[in-house]
Amino acid sequence: MVYFVATPIGNLKDITYRAVETLSEADVIFCEDTRHTIKLLNAYDIKKPLYACHKFNEREAGEKIVEASRRGEKVAVVSDAGMPVVSDPGNEVCKMLTQAGEPYTVIPGACAFVTGLVLSALPADKFTFIGFLPDKQSEKKAVLEKYKDLDTTLIFHVAPQDLQKTVQTTYEVLGNRQAVAVREITKIHEEAVRFCLQDGFPKEPKGEFVLCIEGAKQGACPLNELSETEHIRHYMRAGLDKKEALKRAAKDRGVSKSALYPFAIDL
Repeated sequence: MVYFVATPIGNLKDITYRAVETLSEADVIFCEDTRHTIKLLNAYDIKKPLYACHKFNEREAGEKIVEASRRGEKVAVVSDAGMPVVSDPGNEVCKMLTQAGEPYTVIPGACAFVTGLVLSALPADKFTFIGFLPDKQSEKKAVLEKYKDLDTTLIFHVAPQDLQKTVQTTYEVLGNRQAVAVREITKIHEEAVRFCLQDGFPKEPKGEFVLCIEGAKQGACPLNELSETEHIRHYMRAGLDKKEALKRAAKDRGVSKSALYPFAIDL
């Protein structure tokens, strides 16, 4: 039997009793990075044979996992943090086990993007998890174009060195939206930073991020693509006084008049 086991995403205490029990009883453990997993096992006094299963050898590791399962061994599969398969190695192994008719199950637990979504306070009744965007700018934009009209919260995994550029690219494709970048999840410096895409991330990026961005508003006004000042000016040019123009622009954008007032002071 093969077990895909969720492991902590930061705080080592965020592991279930069942996960510790499964790892303790496993005959062998396949992991993304043996150096990383050994720290978790040492914390719970677990000593088992470790073998690598990462994106560069997943097919080869999968063959060994299938063979071990056929021999009746208890095999555990983990990634460095969180749920295997979700933005981590393991999906190919799942396919191989299914094709081979070998059973597997999941030991649930910590998952970074789910925790990040809750911390973001953005709508969670429906969301779309996209994970890591491609490295190339053209491919990044192509992916974002597919999702820009969805009215669901969009969720991304972002490395710290890529955060500022990713925020800029999402603004270019999605327009100005509310965003929340969550970092150091479950750790001592856990933080949810709220900002607008057009303003960019306001801090120095440190730690791995879950970036949550509000979904497209259904029937959104095309004028929302304008800057706040130009939006108000549009209605003033149409003959409305500043107070009424401010009121109309606020309604279009789904914000309060006081939120737009600073953009109208000099008009």
